[in-house]
Amino acid sequence: MTSTLGTDAAALQRAVSEVLHYLWDPIGVAGTPEARDEYDGYVDGVCGLLWRGADADTLVAHLVGIADVSMGLPGTQERAARAAEILLIWRDVVTR
Repeated sequence: MTSTLGTDAAALQRAVSEVLHYLWDPIGVAGTPEARDEYDGYVDGVCGLLWRGADADTLVAHLVGIADVSMGLPGTQERAARAAEILLIWRDVVTR
């Protein structure tokens, strides 16, 4: 039997993966099925921030940092802010 924490963690990981792919999507691959896992390498880091109680500003800074530094894509603040808002909602849903 899976523990509640394990179930919550899996649900949050799925939600984060969806948000990163369909909302954050700094390189614009959301419409490409072959690229569905493009951002999965960032899911654990974002989940860790969410579990530790990160606020929207922290999440935005993290996502902007990934896009800017790792991907060389500046100007993603708006996408990151939209994603952070939804990520916080998902955290609340999963941890009720």
